[in-house]
Amino acid sequence: MAMNRRKAIIYMMIAACLWSIGGLFIKLADWNPMAIAGARSGIGALVMLIYLKKPMIHLKDRPTVLGACAYASLLVLFVSANKLTTSANAILLQFTAPIWVAIFSGWFLKEKVRKSEWITIAAVMLGMILFFIGDLQLTHTLGNIVALFSGVAMASMIIFLKLQKEGSPVDVTLLGNMIVFIVCLPFFFMSVPSKETLFALLILGVFQLGIPYIFYTKAIPFVSPIEAALIPILEPLLNPVWVLFVTGEVPGYYALIGGITVMVAMVSRGVYQARKSG
Repeated sequence: MAMNRRKAIIYMMIAACLWSIGGLFIKLADWNPMAIAGARSGIGALVMLIYLKKPMIHLKDRPTVLGACAYASLLVLFVSANKLTTSANAILLQFTAPIWVAIFSGWFLKEKVRKSEWITIAAVMLGMILFFIGDLQLTHTLGNIVALFSGVAMASMIIFLKLQKEGSPVDVTLLGNMIVFIVCLPFFFMSVPSKETLFALLILGVFQLGIPYIFYTKAIPFVSPIEAALIPILEPLLNPVWVLFVTGEVPGYYALIGGITVMVAMVSRGVYQARKSG
């Protein structure tokens, strides 16, 4: 079946759902965070190799190389941010990515961001602040800066994937995962992971990294850069849902209001776009 915008959006939503299981399984993995990032990327790379069968990584194609570096930076920076600041700060600052995409789109893609898209971004960011307001902290300056750069890295990855002229976007994430695996390899030898940790890493590598990034990168050529940055915001919104199912912990009032705000903003934009294209 040929890819179209609607199917691409469904693919991205599937990716966001799979990404959202990371919080549960990262907690199960009792190992050095950099080792977790490296092992997860190594397993994810194997999944992508199986999918691609014969990958063709065009190292002379600048967007491919820069996109892989941006993707690798995103993974490492986000893990580092979670060590240096609160997880709420790390997630919120990473998902400033739509703002950076909106700025970068004009410079690199020569695409003008519509007023309706800026309104959606503002509404989504307000919802995210409400969602995490109970856990946000103004301390941990270094960690917050690292988290902000992870948002820039995420935006850069999206821009370079849109600029890619040769090869498949999946090749970009394959190369990025290989980079993360190599960079994090020394951390593997600091301790021996338990069986529970190995199981968690397998789930993370296959279902939280490998498969969802195949879905995401296959879809990205068929959506706008803003959509590619906004749809993944479903990921942190779904984390409390899995926690609710597993532990029975109910999200707070502000988290519910924030989640509803984000969902309404996203659905409203989708309806507006559908009417406009219709």
